[in-house]
Amino acid sequence: MRRYLPDLIDGVLARRIDPGRVFDLSLPLDHVAEGYRAMDERRAIKALLKP
Repeated sequence: MRRYLPDLIDGVLARRIDPGRVFDLSLPLDHVAEGYRAMDERRAIKALLKP
């Protein structure tokens, strides 16, 4: 899976891939703990961390 990650990130940044279909929670990068907590508590499937 790791070998695909750079291609996936490039696709999202170039807007060829819509991450909204995967991520259901968007948080600033400094809220990473909240993202993990939300996924652990099943309040989110995948959290997107934004710089």
